[in-house]
Amino acid sequence: MLPINPTTEKMQKQRDDYYATVIDSVGDGVIVVASSGLITLCNPAAEEITGFSKRQAQGALFEKLFALETTLLEMVSKTIRTGITISDHENVVVRSTGRIIPVAVTCYPLVMESGENIGAILTLKDITYIRELEAAVRQSDRLSTLGTLAAGLAHEVKNPLGGIKGAAQLLEREFDPESEMLEYTRVMIRETERIDHIIRELLELASPRGLRLAPVNLHKILGDILLLQQHAAAGREIAFIKHFDPSIPEIMADEEMLTRLFLNLICNAIDAMGEDGRLTVSSRVLSDYRMAQNERRSRMVAIEVGDDGPGIPQQDLENIWTPFFSTKSGGTGLGLTICHKIVQEHRGMIKVESSPGHGTKFTVLLPLVQ
Repeated sequence: MLPINPTTEKMQKQRDDYYATVIDSVGDGVIVVASSGLITLCNPAAEEITGFSKRQAQGALFEKLFALETTLLEMVSKTIRTGITISDHENVVVRSTGRIIPVAVTCYPLVMESGENIGAILTLKDITYIRELEAAVRQSDRLSTLGTLAAGLAHEVKNPLGGIKGAAQLLEREFDPESEMLEYTRVMIRETERIDHIIRELLELASPRGLRLAPVNLHKILGDILLLQQHAAAGREIAFIKHFDPSIPEIMADEEMLTRLFLNLICNAIDAMGEDGRLTVSSRVLSDYRMAQNERRSRMVAIEVGDDGPGIPQQDLENIWTPFFSTKSGGTGLGLTICHKIVQEHRGMIKVESSPGHGTKFTVLLPLVQ
């Protein structure tokens, strides 16, 4: 048996460390699976996406660790068996972290110089932000279509509505102060005013005024809204909690628009809780957020408005941004649609997380630099 050359052994270790560093530095998740089904390598990005640590993953059976992810199991099994590369960028999700993460997956065969297939290399790319962006684009398209319809509808309705209201007011003057008929005219006037309010909101969606950008202190806006709402909810057992990051600077924004946005979200949260509950408003900086696939990463401020109310059912969650969809009696169903529009005009994003019995959290992302 030939003695081991220490220099050769040292060079081999340096080479192995170099390759390990390269794999660990890759932004996408990389998992290597041997033909036996054992995981032999798992980089930090894969740990973050899957929720499994390197210690848990390496040496474990892939089919056991990812028992819930049948698509991944089929891809790895087929690549090891046939030696072909398989990709799926649409239908794969990972659930190990406790939440569903959509991923783009490619499975490559691991082939020796001799041509022997000894396993598979699985790459995972978290595409959550792409899905969020696609949803935002779809919503924007719907709002654009609504805006075109709303502009024409509103102008057609406003004139006859004004005539109806004027006639009702004239009719009201004809009755004695004690007449029962006055109640009918008051209902007519009240309902025409309600329709006029809806039309104004529609026109705002269709032809919003341009942003009046100026340095804005987000915490002052949020603090003023919370102070007013605390007084408004004085007779109810609602706790108002705020966690503001003091390092957040002023941002370039439209103060009036943002006030309307956060007032709507906070009032909705208070209404959802009824007579008691806990409202939490917080702010934090996201230093490495990417709004689009090909856009550079930038600093964003995240404002979260959460409540511990009954939550929003899944079937309603998909429709909350849809115009005229409302679960509140007397609601126009345009409040959240307008919120979405305000955030979009500020080049931001708004998201919602909710489940029945566990409350609701709205997250507004706004760029720190406009």
